[in-house]
Amino acid sequence: MNTLSKWLGDFVHPPKVARLDLGRRAVLAAGLGGLGAKLLFGIAPQASKRSFNPALIRPPGALPEDEFLARCIRCGECMKVCPTNAIHPASMEGGVEGLWTPLLNMSVGYCDYECNLCSQVCPTHAIRQIEVPEKQKIKIGLAYIDRNRCLPWSYARTCIVCEEHCPTPKKAIWFEEVEVVNIQGEKLTVKQPRVDPDLCIGCGICETKCPVKAQAAVRVTSAGETRNPENQILLSPESFGEG
Repeated sequence: MNTLSKWLGDFVHPPKVARLDLGRRAVLAAGLGGLGAKLLFGIAPQASKRSFNPALIRPPGALPEDEFLARCIRCGECMKVCPTNAIHPASMEGGVEGLWTPLLNMSVGYCDYECNLCSQVCPTHAIRQIEVPEKQKIKIGLAYIDRNRCLPWSYARTCIVCEEHCPTPKKAIWFEEVEVVNIQGEKLTVKQPRVDPDLCIGCGICETKCPVKAQAAVRVTSAGETRNPENQILLSPESFGEG
């Protein structure tokens, strides 16, 4: 009985040394877990110079990402004043640190060429104040044509909507007339749209107005944004082992 009582006592009340070791293991595990969480969740996609989320399109005038995240208080004022309803809260596009920060969703709205309201209402200057002429020169992204969905490219059907709505003084979207053969075997001349990356500012009106449903045939990514020179659609010469 004495042995059984001792065993039961040790089971219910472990020796102090055992309890201390267990506590140390728990503290160590918690510390490592916290460090891991910090490393995992504290790193936005932009932390690597070769990793940029194409969907993370910030409003014109937004500071470089680290500064932007440090200043933005997620107040939503920029979202409220956007006349085209283009600015929405981010989910995981900018990592956990970027939750609820503003980004542009071109499938819903576009960045109005004549508007600078978001830069006027930002209380912390995460989006710096800019006048319209300066805003019109800021690239927030770059449009590209999805040739598998574009009507002239894929279906030999005439469509000029994207070029019609392009707001830049010299159109960033231009056409090349091409002779194609439709499904009936008829020869047709269609205007196939192309994007000039030097002129496109990524405003997204081409994506918003594109008549192709579900997913537009012209879409905007964050590549080429003025605020981040590293985020380019073209690889640098160093990427090919040159220079």
